[in-house]
Amino acid sequence: MRGGGEDGRDNYGGDMLISVKVIPRSRKNSVEWVKGEEGEEGERLKVRLTAPPVDGAANEALVALLAERLGVPKRQVVIVRGATSRQKVVEVVGLSPSDVRQRLA
Repeated sequence: MRGGGEDGRDNYGGDMLISVKVIPRSRKNSVEWVKGEEGEEGERLKVRLTAPPVDGAANEALVALLAERLGVPKRQVVIVRGATSRQKVVEVVGLSPSDVRQRLA
């Protein structure tokens, strides 16, 4: 059963769900934690990608970038919501919230 985290991230059983805002066609790839927008609590990831949002290229780039930064195989990073949107929810399998936070700091 999934439980809501007080910081805008959900976690359960060693896995973590992260709210992500993707900005495609950026000059460089980057990942940063940002405060939630008005009405949102906690933090989320803001990910800039050089890939365009065409034919799933940005989604593939997002998974690859997060997996690289987290030091896990790509199969452990899954887009669970928002595949066609800039606002996504990504599941990181097998890492605790503190591990994810530390590795993406």
